[in-house]
Amino acid sequence: MDKTTLRNNWTKEEVEEIYNLPLLELIYKAATVHREWHNPEEVQMSTLLSIKTGGCPEDCSYCGQAARYHTNIKVQALLPTDQVIEHAQKAKDSGSSRFCMAAAWREVRNNSDFDRVIDMVKGVNDLGMEVCCTLGMLTEEQAVRLQEAGLYAYNHNLDTSEQYYEEIISTRTFDNRINTINNVRKAGITVCSGGIIGLGETHRDRISMLLTLATMPKHPESVPINALARVAGTPLENNEKTDTWEMVRMIATARIVMPSSMVRLSAGRIEMTEFEQGWCFMAGANSIFTGERETLLVTPNPGVSEDMQMLQTLGLKPMKRQAEKVMDEFETWKTNF
Repeated sequence: MDKTTLRNNWTKEEVEEIYNLPLLELIYKAATVHREWHNPEEVQMSTLLSIKTGGCPEDCSYCGQAARYHTNIKVQALLPTDQVIEHAQKAKDSGSSRFCMAAAWREVRNNSDFDRVIDMVKGVNDLGMEVCCTLGMLTEEQAVRLQEAGLYAYNHNLDTSEQYYEEIISTRTFDNRINTINNVRKAGITVCSGGIIGLGETHRDRISMLLTLATMPKHPESVPINALARVAGTPLENNEKTDTWEMVRMIATARIVMPSSMVRLSAGRIEMTEFEQGWCFMAGANSIFTGERETLLVTPNPGVSEDMQMLQTLGLKPMKRQAEKVMDEFETWKTNF
């Protein structure tokens, strides 16, 4: 089967036309593209650990870690390095191939905390996992330091469209986010960038956000699609629950316009049934966050055992890193030789 061509010149009208297709037609097209580019039986298992929680000076309306909102989130200083490595080892033992470390910072500062994060990156990399960080804004020099330590991916979400962005965050600009993504790219680190639905945005905003991602010179290797996790005490705590079909539509469109990317069914899974998550996988999602702590940063998330049960039910299996696949093939070859 010929692969769909990768394109970076999508127009708003084209993305809009795909997004507005009748739902089952859209899912069918996305599932077809998914099979051209990926093994539909594999799901990347990623574990996310909050290495520094709460006390953030930003005002992102959806986030319980902003210091200005009165939430029940307990502020926690940067975790000790050995504790982080321990969490990473447990994640690997549970089937995760990627380990992501998140710190509630506005931006990275060149201090001892950053030195410790560099050590964490080296330590997780030594375990043979893909290492990802999300630490806020990043300069070109800082990105190079992370790359030299072995960082595989950096997460920096757009959150929403450029037009709606100011309604959600006032403490940094949309361009700040694009600059950080550019710095990550220049350093040779892969990009993880997506957004959130359910913030009060329109369908046009969702299309615009996908258009920004799909017209980057290189598509993000990982595109997380999040449903708003409504946190008590934040300005968006009373927003309505995101409809699952809206998630499916968003995932399917992302899959079609960015065929080579990993599309991650991210926050919001705790409110979805196994059945609903199944539709998301059918629409082209091939990555999830899982974890022993059963939280996604500071919001609830299904645990490893539930996720493994779901994969079994759906006939899916955890994805291995490319290096592990090569070793498995070599062992098979040796056995048959």
